[in-house]
Amino acid sequence: MKTAHDLVVAAKARVQEVSIADAEQAIREADVLVDVREADEFAAGHLGGAVHISRGLLEFKFSANPALQSRDIKVLLYCKTSGRAALSAAALHEMGYLSVQSLAGGFDAWVAAGKPVAKPEAPSFD
Repeated sequence: MKTAHDLVVAAKARVQEVSIADAEQAIREADVLVDVREADEFAAGHLGGAVHISRGLLEFKFSANPALQSRDIKVLLYCKTSGRAALSAAALHEMGYLSVQSLAGGFDAWVAAGKPVAKPEAPSFD
């Protein structure tokens, strides 16, 4: 029986990972930067310009959104440490997307490298 770790290892063998050193260039070149973490993780901080589509809804959201249906769009995915992003990238490849990458090390590696983090501002009631 395979474990979640086994599935992630297999996915990482099939998808292209972008190093943190190359991440800013990959973000500039991507048509869409997708955070596949859960909503509370995204709300606590995310990469600037990222859209939130949790891993559990990824295939459905890509199928339902006309802006995401072209199989030629350049997609860059990330999660906390890169496991969910690798699984997401593998799923998008299976759906026929041609240019999908995941961020090696994920959000944690981004933060550890001292890269900027976007956080939603709380509304002011002053």
